[in-house]
Amino acid sequence: MKSYISNGMEADVAIAVRGRPREFCVDAALSAALRVFWTKGFEGASLTDLTEAMGITRPSLYAAFGNKEALFHKALDLYERDKMAYVRAALEAPTARGVAERFLRGALAMQAGSDPKGCLSVISTVVCSGQDSSIKADVLARGAFSSAAMLKRFEQAKADGDLPEGVEPAAISRYLLAVMQGLAVQAGSGATAEELERLVDTTLILWPGR
Repeated sequence: MKSYISNGMEADVAIAVRGRPREFCVDAALSAALRVFWTKGFEGASLTDLTEAMGITRPSLYAAFGNKEALFHKALDLYERDKMAYVRAALEAPTARGVAERFLRGALAMQAGSDPKGCLSVISTVVCSGQDSSIKADVLARGAFSSAAMLKRFEQAKADGDLPEGVEPAAISRYLLAVMQGLAVQAGSGATAEELERLVDTTLILWPGR
């Protein structure tokens, strides 16, 4: 893993690690970093962007969070815990259509809120170059975990007779993910809340089964 700590900063970091009290709220600083990454992606977010938004110095960032990569991983944890909570609720819906509706309504609510538009995972995957392969690998691994959970839920729906004949769980899972990713991309491109809501409504009208 790359180190962003220069020789001149190591002494300051060592002092901080040995117990110098932090003069900032770690949770608030991490939330600010999340907004920067969400807006600019991993590569587009400079250390200056991050420290200014977080209201801390570089030595404080290194002492509290590690390097830029470690900070991004922590920001992804926060994103999944706080911003993607609707995913867990969606998987608990009693019908396949209910799963789709909770997924889409949850994604719509997030895009219509005060958070940056678009999807942090989509933004980061698209912009990551080969030199940041560990970041891309983490984003893809988290996405694969969510996709697997969705597929398992639709396989159960198929076994319960909740999906019509000819509708395969894998295909309907990919379809729903594609719609959700498209929702995020369109939100990031300036689509209005009303336009996104019509997209969700149309998808649910076309959804197979009850």
